[in-house]
Amino acid sequence: MDHIERLVAGFKRFRESHFLRDRALFERLAQEGQFPRTMIVGCCDSRVDPAIITDSDPGELFVIRNVANLVPPFETAGNYHGTSAALEFGVCNIGVENIIVLGHAQCGGIRALMRGAAVDAAGGFVSGWMQVAGHARNRVLSRLHGESQEKLERACEREAVLVSLDNLLTFPWILERVAQRKLALHGWYFDIEQGELLRFNPASNRFEPFP
Repeated sequence: MDHIERLVAGFKRFRESHFLRDRALFERLAQEGQFPRTMIVGCCDSRVDPAIITDSDPGELFVIRNVANLVPPFETAGNYHGTSAALEFGVCNIGVENIIVLGHAQCGGIRALMRGAAVDAAGGFVSGWMQVAGHARNRVLSRLHGESQEKLERACEREAVLVSLDNLLTFPWILERVAQRKLALHGWYFDIEQGELLRFNPASNRFEPFP
């Protein structure tokens, strides 16, 4: 069985064990549309699926995935803005109440950023995209000068979450809703090896386990 056949077989299992069992849920989602309360900005990494990590049902999360779970700063140049468009739709059209930036350990994008690796093919896009996290890299290198490469990368993965949280507040319609307490921002970090989920605590300025 090749991988495409395996995926089709997986869909058949999904249909039998989830769709038919929860038919009322899917009928409601089809008829009423989606009304998720939480948006997650996650990484494209195949090991970090936000719905699986949080054991969420269909319709429960509005998920944006890109390389290294980054949020770019607000700007209106005439370019394509997939992440910004998804943020706008989730906040302004759906009205989510929470935005979670979900970072993770062993992120390939952050590794490339920290090592200055040439990850782009001819005419590629990854290196330019990763400059969104350039401030995170600079902060880590200045704060942890002389530490091992692994420690620098783990630190930058978390610092990049904080950069994205800051960038979220550059979007005027996000800043307005946060000020009105209609929208809350959260920074989370998933440790793949340990199976732990941490949250950023502004009071201690650290990522900590959930209570």
